[in-house]
Amino acid sequence: MAEQVQKESMFSTKNIKLLTDPIGRDNPITVQVLGICSALAVTAKLEPAIVMAISVTLVTAFGNVIISLLRNSIPQRIRIIVQLVVIAALVIIVDQILKAYSYEVSKQLSVFVGLIITNCIIMGRFEAFSMMNKPWPSFLDGMGNGIGYGMILVIVAFFRELLGSGTIFGWEVIKSIGLYEIGYINNGLMILPPMALIVVGIIIWVQRSKNPGLIKD
Repeated sequence: MAEQVQKESMFSTKNIKLLTDPIGRDNPITVQVLGICSALAVTAKLEPAIVMAISVTLVTAFGNVIISLLRNSIPQRIRIIVQLVVIAALVIIVDQILKAYSYEVSKQLSVFVGLIITNCIIMGRFEAFSMMNKPWPSFLDGMGNGIGYGMILVIVAFFRELLGSGTIFGWEVIKSIGLYEIGYINNGLMILPPMALIVVGIIIWVQRSKNPGLIKD
């Protein structure tokens, strides 16, 4: 009975909302308008966008847990410094794993992996949530915000790579379905950073058109 109560509390409606809200109605990019820089920088191709999405999700989730565990022992005056140290340590681990197991993707991401340290989504979740909540809700909050962030990156990268290069994961989709033969030409503008901002803007417009209440929030 005790185990059942614990399980129910771990996956209560409130905790599930921590995981699901950032994917939709409280998305960090389309609603909170955070993390836009990496959406511009790493979404010209789908593969690096997915790797960046996974990296940020892991750093946010486990960083939230660490900060939550330390929250009662962190002096208020140096809390930002402690948070930055936690993020930097996790980012270094992620960067080294990428270099060891996916070196080509690591080269494509270049300095942008290191710039996860300055991602305002992560710092925002540390300050707004994990400093005031227990580890398990903090973990769910970090996962939810990371997945919500990553979902937008993947959507943007899908359309930019498909329309800009005619490929998905390097596979020539446009050529295979014969669109070149009827006069289709790759849109070179799609692989330029400004188009990422335009695609994000379209996603925001679609989401808020379907959910007018988001504008009032």
